[in-house]
Amino acid sequence: MRLEWELRTGTRTEFVDLTDRVRAAVESARMREGSVLLFVPHTTAGLTLNENADPDVLFDLTRALERLAPLQAGYRHGEGNSDAHVKSSLVGCSLTVPVSGGRLDLGTWQAIYFCEFDGPRTRKVRIYLHPAPG
Repeated sequence: MRLEWELRTGTRTEFVDLTDRVRAAVESARMREGSVLLFVPHTTAGLTLNENADPDVLFDLTRALERLAPLQAGYRHGEGNSDAHVKSSLVGCSLTVPVSGGRLDLGTWQAIYFCEFDGPRTRKVRIYLHPAPG
């Protein structure tokens, strides 16, 4: 089963918690065991799993990525968003999350985040539900 969500980001760099949406999709599909694949069809965005309890974690992650790939660093790409391409490559554009007992098998503090690196924009997130055979 494949779903596609559209989301609108409001800032250049933004982390959007998708965990509840993914949980709802698993519940709606009545999936007991299997996996969920999330995919972002964009070259300046990504997906990550990270802590959802302390907002300072996302603040620190944003700052660390800005240090690794600053906005202005003598890039050759002419659109002015090379930093976003680098950040997307560092973070990745897909995630797989196991499903066990009808629930996402996430760690205690983990959440699923869409990562915007070139916003604000309207983006797509694709989710593929893969029930275990049997």
